[in-house]
Amino acid sequence: MRTRAAGLLLHPTSLPGRYGIGDLGPECDAFLDWAASAGQTVWQVLPLGPTGFGNSPYGTLSAFAGNPMLLSPDLLVADGLLPGAALEHVPGFPEHRVDFERAIAWKDGLLREAWRHFRADGPGHLRAELQGFGEAPAQKYWLPDWALFMALKTRYGGAAFREWPEELRRRQPAALARVERELADDVAWHVFLQFLFFRQWDRVKEAAHERGIRILGDIPIYVSPDSADVWSHPEIFELDEAGDPVRVAGVPPDYFSATGQLWGNPLYRWDVLERDGFHWWVERLRANLRMTELLRLDHFRGFAGYWAVAAGEETAIGGVWEPGPGRKLFDALSVELGDLDLVAEDLGEITPDVTALVE
Repeated sequence: MRTRAAGLLLHPTSLPGRYGIGDLGPECDAFLDWAASAGQTVWQVLPLGPTGFGNSPYGTLSAFAGNPMLLSPDLLVADGLLPGAALEHVPGFPEHRVDFERAIAWKDGLLREAWRHFRADGPGHLRAELQGFGEAPAQKYWLPDWALFMALKTRYGGAAFREWPEELRRRQPAALARVERELADDVAWHVFLQFLFFRQWDRVKEAAHERGIRILGDIPIYVSPDSADVWSHPEIFELDEAGDPVRVAGVPPDYFSATGQLWGNPLYRWDVLERDGFHWWVERLRANLRMTELLRLDHFRGFAGYWAVAAGEETAIGGVWEPGPGRKLFDALSVELGDLDLVAEDLGEITPDVTALVE
């Protein structure tokens, strides 16, 4: 039986407020109240991960982590992590757009102040929750790599990991053990930020459920070339000996562009993933399903067949079609995760094999 439902798309960065960028606090609750009053039962969010250059939610630094810029300052005060005085002198941010550079700089300072308060005299229950968060199986697959990746990114001035010293770029065990000791405080800081994000997001998810609203998440098919995922799992991507992409993602010429679209993301080695039972993809969906009940799969046609372009090309014209993982991926996901509510994006050149995979 099919059920009609109405929903809308809104990324949390678009919520109003005085802190320069939308967040997961009281304005989010007000939005959910409005959505429920308007008969909306689905809230579609864009990807919620930490963004890199350009601040696009489709260009995140991790397929697993949450974006600390979405943290609510009001909730940090309510949790005793900031004094109320910390929010008395907020810069005059633009009202109708996000000035990402200014908002990120201000909020980073605020979050570091919360970290100092936590370390000096943090509430005992939050200390226990943080320890449990860091040790939980749900985080063990991705959190240690993410926290170390970000600590190293800070050490090297934000440089892409391919510009780090070779021993760290190649993840040599002795080198990793050394920097884990040297950067222990920075690593702990990034674990703390993820703890806060998921704590606040869990509150938002519960608030949505109380209003009869389901959340529709979003999974970009590819990841950023400068991401914790490529750094920590290079074997599942088409990379050369130096760690650079051999071929990159895009789409062929179409009615949007006469030269196609050259995205530049590294392509997956689907043969390697298949031999491992598509474990990385299973864990990726498992992590995202912690945040949402429904998931949209971006560029779904790429799972049937994808456009591969040699690295260094200036346009996507010279690419070739390669077969995707097809149903084998979704069978593996179903075995590990059970029945899934997935939405397949139907944009692009939809050929019969794509339609068959959707069915």
